[in-house]
Amino acid sequence: MALFGSLSERLNHIFSKLTKRGKLTELEIRGAMREVRVALLEADVNLKVAKQFIAEVSEKAVGQEILSSLNPAQQVIKIINEELIALMGAKNSKLEVSSKLPTVIMMCGLQGAGKTTLCGKLATLLKKQGKKPLLVAGDIYRPAAITQLQVVGKNAQVEVFEKGTQNPVKTAKQAIEYARSMNYDTVILDTAGRLQIDETLMQELENIRKEVEVSETLLVVDAMTGQEAVNVAETFNSRLEITGVVLTKLDGDTRGGACLSIKAVTGKPIKFVGVGEKLTDLEPFYPDRMASRILGMGDVLSLIEKAQQAITEEDALKMQKKMKENSFTLSDYLEQFAMMKKMGGAQAMLSMLPGAGKLKIGEDGIDEKRIERTKAIILSMTPTERETPSIIDSKRKKRIAAGSGTSVQEINQLLKQFEQTKMLMKQLKGNKGRFRLPF
Repeated sequence: MALFGSLSERLNHIFSKLTKRGKLTELEIRGAMREVRVALLEADVNLKVAKQFIAEVSEKAVGQEILSSLNPAQQVIKIINEELIALMGAKNSKLEVSSKLPTVIMMCGLQGAGKTTLCGKLATLLKKQGKKPLLVAGDIYRPAAITQLQVVGKNAQVEVFEKGTQNPVKTAKQAIEYARSMNYDTVILDTAGRLQIDETLMQELENIRKEVEVSETLLVVDAMTGQEAVNVAETFNSRLEITGVVLTKLDGDTRGGACLSIKAVTGKPIKFVGVGEKLTDLEPFYPDRMASRILGMGDVLSLIEKAQQAITEEDALKMQKKMKENSFTLSDYLEQFAMMKKMGGAQAMLSMLPGAGKLKIGEDGIDEKRIERTKAIILSMTPTERETPSIIDSKRKKRIAAGSGTSVQEINQLLKQFEQTKMLMKQLKGNKGRFRLPF
């Protein structure tokens, strides 16, 4: 199931009924709003937030201007989109940068939310932006917490400052002095996690804030815990005045309750979202793009950004030339899979395309295992076979099937699919951009 798949599916079903009716009455709109409210509650959205959201949308949607418009259904969807954006924070909220370096970012949260790994992900993202971050081990209670941060730091190629089990407040102060002396512009403090809200450890966080000039206090919460994540955010905010929230495991969240409720309940923005296990799987949070994905309109801007990170200009020009000359080979086909993996995989890419929810893919989405089998087939071919697939006869097919652990039938399917791809590229070239995919 895709990100917020259940909610997206329910909303699109409600919208499809509206668009079929043409002109709408106030009664029909209010009926649709009741269905939207149920969909939000099933998505584990906070009750007060859901009620307020429906009240805001209903007030705007039943106006005379909407009811008398040529396409009231589209106007209602537009209003829902705008209100979803407002609900999640209206715009992307960037990290505060201190005028007096280093900028200090304190990470806090419950155990199990992925806070320590998140520190490494944030450091990786900041490095890409030209920053020089330092990780600081401030969790002296959880066994192997310091070792875990050191492993994360090594993988992210970021230095970790640690002073064993001494007082975390003292460690934080020393780390900042060290950062200044070594020209680090950003300090990321990994603080002790909590199994539950703990008075002693909460006091420790407050003490760090008193002794150290913290620019950002980011709360890390597990998106999949839904309303519990919202409750945790509300409690931490009441004690620490957090500056923002980071949602981890968003890629596994099919409901969306935490994402849609946190800003409305705490007043604090979601600044980043974790969308995978790799250190590069951390993204800035854009409310407008998230609203678009929830409503099945895709997220083309994020897809373009991922493509720019995964594909060099040289690779793009090379592929453009091959399309122009119609010289696309199975080796190129293999390269496309590698690029697709860099962009998060086929399913992640598909979820960002407008209208992807209407495609009949299957309950579990795209079969990534089938893609791996296709790669195995191509890797079992000789360089000559990849460049000239037409030479692959029945004898070669049997050899390739044995080498890749697949069947001759699967090889035939791949070769047929490859020829269809080449034909598609030829059509794209012949129509000079006027060609459209048939869905």
